[in-house]
Parts: sequence; C-alpha cells; structure tokens
Amino acid sequence: MASSQTQSPLLTQAEKADKFKCYQLSVQDPEHEINFFIQVYHEANGTNPLSLQEDFCGTFAICCEWVRLHPERTAVGVDLCGETLQWGQDHNLTRIDPSEQERIQLLEQDVRQKNPVQADVLVAQNFSFWIFKTRKEVIEYFQVAHSNMNEGGVMVMDMMGGGECYDEGQVDKRTIKKGKNGFKYLWKQDRFNPVTSDVSFSISFKFKDGSKLKRAFEYHWRFWTIPEVREMLEEAGFRESHVYWEEEDEDGEDTGVWSVGEEAPSNPSWICYIVARK
Repeated sequence: MASSQTQSPLLTQAEKADKFKCYQLSVQDPEHEINFFIQVYHEANGTNPLSLQEDFCGTFAICCEWVRLHPERTAVGVDLCGETLQWGQDHNLTRIDPSEQERIQLLEQDVRQKNPVQADVLVAQNFSFWIFKTRKEVIEYFQVAHSNMNEGGVMVMDMMGGGECYDEGQVDKRTIKKGKNGFKYLWKQDRFNPVTSDVSFSISFKFKDGSKLKRAFEYHWRFWTIPEVREMLEEAGFRESHVYWEEEDEDGEDTGVWSVGEEAPSNPSWICYIVARK
C-alpha cells in the first residue's frame, strides 16, 4: 500500500543559514581587533590594558576572545538587542572556559548609560555609533563613554569614507567561504541623502546553491566625517585623538600595520580608526 505521507521540500542553504554566524565570519576578526587595542593603549600609556568595554557588542565575540587570551582580563559587553546577546551566550560564551565566562559582564542597555565598572579600553566598532544622528546625541554618548573609562584609557572607533561610499546601489561582494557550503557577503549602499547625510546600508548573503539571505542586517545611520568626530570627542572631554591608517607596501598592498597619520591620500573607499585618550 502506498504511503500517504508527503516528503518535506528540501531547504535551501539560505533557509538553513544562521545570519549571526555568517556575520561573524564576514565582518569580525577579534584577534586582529584586540591586537590593535593593545597597540594603541600601549602607545598611550606604556603598559598593556586588562579591562575592556565593548559598546554595541552584538554577539560580543570580542569580549570572549579578550578574556580567553589572558587570565587577568575582564570585559563588559553592552547592547540593547536581547536576541543578539542571547545568540552570543548560546554560541560564543559556551565556547570558552567557565573561569573565562566569569570575567565577562553583559548589560542589555543603552550605551549612553553610566556603568559601575570602568575600562582601560572602550570600543565602538563597525561604525555603530553612527546610529546617533545629531551632534547632541553623539556628544552625550562620548561623555558617557569618557566616564566609563579609566584615566589614560583609550576609546577606539572605526570610520569609513570616500566617494564610493555615497553611491547608491554600490555593492561590495566578497567570498567568505568556498566549497559546497561556501557563501558570499554582499554589502549594499541603499540610500544616501546629501542634505542630512542620512544613509542606509544592508548586508545580504548568497550561497552556493544560488539562494540568498536578503537584507539579513540593515543599518540606518548618519554619515559622520573624521573632523566632526574629533571635534565632538574634544567637546566631550577627551584630551586628544589620533587617526590610524593601514600602511601599504611598495606595491600598494595592505600590510596589516596601522600607524598615526594626519594626512592621507584621497581614496574612493577607505577605512581608518579614530583613537581618543581620556
């Protein structure tokens, strides 16, 4: 007798994909970031940092790697999204030892809230503070960040710019993983308003079977410039700020070495760090 049961359709790779895992593989490199944090703190103070606050921490991969690499380090992760924090607890926190887990504190709150623990290094990565669209909001955030840091502490933010960053429809495509389970990362510049500097970006993922995880992440920011950010840092009370650029070799290839520069060549698409010292 023929079975009355029907087979469930096979899921596409996009339907099976975990967007947070794809994001971490595509965008984050905790070891590189941590090495840079140590470099700039040591340049400012002559010692190595032990405490970290990761604002807009998301899945707090940096916090986990920070404590994993040194037995005396502590980390605080701050984010408003409970879903993202929970994913980090389920997938990142469980991969480190219990003794390391104890040195991480997670706060589901606005980054503009004062914390009881002060940090040697406070970071706001992936252009996250651009969510604040007015000078008042940014300065308020910088003032709270300043109060959440130890004396001599450094605040680290990445910045991007260049003419291509204003082109609507521009898509940056990169292959993240090859093979039958491979996927591509697509960063799209959806909208730019030159009157307000409001911008919208999105991240999608395309898989080997042709399926797509469209607009897995969306961002609606204000495009801030380096001079504006440095001026606001000064108004917020930071004693100094520096801009770090990645050095190039004689063939124009990136070297992975970052150094301070008050001048930089005009480039259609660039990324740098701003480092401010309390």
